[in-house]
Amino acid sequence: MQFQDFVQDEIYSPSLIADALRTTKAEIADTLGLARDALSRRSRLEAKKTQTRLRQMLEILHRVEEATGSPLAAYAWFRAEHLPGFGGMTADQLVRDGKAEFVHAYLDEVMAGGYA
Repeated sequence: MQFQDFVQDEIYSPSLIADALRTTKAEIADTLGLARDALSRRSRLEAKKTQTRLRQMLEILHRVEEATGSPLAAYAWFRAEHLPGFGGMTADQLVRDGKAEFVHAYLDEVMAGGYA
């Protein structure tokens, strides 16, 4: 999963991301806590909030992909794995709440051999 594979017209493309993850733009919007039109209307798609959430998701998926074995498994982890120490929240819930840095800190700890 390379970031440049998901850039089109100098922004992250939800269509390219959805195709790679075998899902829909609507599901990605729901996963990231965005309105569905945020990924279809050009003005909303270019918004800082939308592009930030897409980037944060891609960063986390990129980090997790090596451990899970595929982008699809990384996406499943992102949406379903309850992270210890965060009240059972998943990575996507933390990203929705503006706490992507918590997911990165958790991954840093786990990848360093610690327990989070």
